[in-house]
Amino acid sequence: MTSPAPAAVLWDMDGTLVDTEPYWMAAETPLVERFGGTWTHEQALGMVGLALEDSARLLQNAGVPWSADDIIAYLTDEVLRQLATTGVPFRPGARELLADLKASGVRTALVTMSMRRMALSVVELIDFPAFDLVVAGDDVERPKPHPDPYLQAADALGVDIRDTVAIEDSPNGLRSALASGAVSLGVPLMVPLDGVGAHALWPSLQGRTTTDLRELHAAHTATRLENR
Repeated sequence: MTSPAPAAVLWDMDGTLVDTEPYWMAAETPLVERFGGTWTHEQALGMVGLALEDSARLLQNAGVPWSADDIIAYLTDEVLRQLATTGVPFRPGARELLADLKASGVRTALVTMSMRRMALSVVELIDFPAFDLVVAGDDVERPKPHPDPYLQAADALGVDIRDTVAIEDSPNGLRSALASGAVSLGVPLMVPLDGVGAHALWPSLQGRTTTDLRELHAAHTATRLENR
């Protein structure tokens, strides 16, 4: 007998699994100011969910005279430094849901546009083997909002993307998940997700379990079959 879907749950990292968006913002502002520029909260919000190369271009436009690779390396180092100091700032309910998925035998992947060394550092700070796979920004040719990161994760896990649930906190991330064919769950943090097209929006993962994700997947699958 096969296990009930989802066959895998695919997690975004920054803002979804861990509340690291303030860390990125704390790294961006002094970098821009170092070169005489200004960096507003609204500009920082505009970076949420962007590929790091796109974020680097925005910082260059704000006056940072470094290459994109140097900007990405600097930001990654700064966020890692903050993580090493404070530990993993899980979003409410995220760690508990991850642990429940593992106990239920559901495969998991981390699908993030952060650099691989950053993603692995976060995974290593989790106190149990949380993920079967990591797909990071430097593992894919086309970043979110393209579907490639999620399709690559499903292929590596050996599952049909339609048999997965993807969890995201940003519009770009949701667009990527939706384009891939995954059942797409939005859990907003810094920016609203209304109107992006998520199959469901939950205000938090607090109190959510594998059963909730199975019910979400089953409901969307039933709707899809009815609309054929």
